[in-house]
Amino acid sequence: MVMSDFEAQLRAVSLRVTRPRLAVLAALRDHPHVDTETVIALVRADLPTVSHQAVYDVLRALTETGLIRRIQPAGALARYETRVGDNHHHVVCRTCGAIADVDCAVGHAPCLTASDDHGFVIDEAEVVYWGLCPGCAAEPVQR
Repeated sequence: MVMSDFEAQLRAVSLRVTRPRLAVLAALRDHPHVDTETVIALVRADLPTVSHQAVYDVLRALTETGLIRRIQPAGALARYETRVGDNHHHVVCRTCGAIADVDCAVGHAPCLTASDDHGFVIDEAEVVYWGLCPGCAAEPVQR
């Protein structure tokens, strides 16, 4: 995806095209599942004078308009990604915290059918798989 694609995405949700917004979208495209501090560091590589608050504001605006997704596995920092709208899930390493996308296993969104929907109209299911990434699983157990 090139910058003009990001510009079109921003305009499509009535957001002004700004350098910080473009830089955040590029950072998240290239580094999915990163936390806020990592986003700030990545953006500052291109825009050294951007403030923490500016990045926080951009993350909030992009999340509210649906251009990015904020995920927060239990006990972990909030993370951000540009993969939106497809109801995918995540696998998280218990040791190092690495996160990877997991496509819906079977069926139509929301991938899971609730045993009792309590009258809700369910349009999304959030599943987090927990385990050990290949690197952590290969390490000898510390005793």
